[in-house]
Amino acid sequence: MLEFIKTFNMTQFTGAFIVLFAIIDIIGTLPVVMNLERNGRIVSASRASIISFALFVGFMYMGEAFLGLFSLDISSFAVAGSIIIFVIAMEMVLDIEIFHSNNTAGNDATFTPVVFPLIAGAGSFTTLLSIRSQFSDFNILLAVFANVLIVYAALKFSKKLEKILSPGVICIFQKTFGIILLSISVKLFTSNLTMIIANVSHGS
Repeated sequence: MLEFIKTFNMTQFTGAFIVLFAIIDIIGTLPVVMNLERNGRIVSASRASIISFALFVGFMYMGEAFLGLFSLDISSFAVAGSIIIFVIAMEMVLDIEIFHSNNTAGNDATFTPVVFPLIAGAGSFTTLLSIRSQFSDFNILLAVFANVLIVYAALKFSKKLEKILSPGVICIFQKTFGIILLSISVKLFTSNLTMIIANVSHGS
């Protein structure tokens, strides 16, 4: 354990933190969270943070093996995530309700769509697997923990932030980030679908 801690390196930690912060993009996720809460959906900051951290660590060590059990790859995972992001974006841009509450979920939007795919999605999972070849595990885990703390703070104070901002500003944020999410979902879908088709072509 002591040897593991001794691998701490500020440069590696900073690099991993910045990469993960950019890909998680909790600032860009806040308008989605505000929109969900305005529609009566429940988003728990503490549960979202704990689940996200568990998913990050779990996928970091067992992600490829887990997907392999179902004969899946990262590209297929990313396509599934892109479809959910697309639906969320359509809600934001067109002011329609596609995700309906159900008795099982109890109108809880904490896991889907907040944790997956917005916080712990295909992009962040792929990034985790990629940076393991560049940074030590201890520095990556610290970077993940630091990002999860920021996620918790952002989700915890999202309602207060909404009260500070005027309805007009929130509407602009919602529409703008909805269009950005649409663009991200299309890019994720097309790029990963191309990879899937290429892999199938090579296999045949």
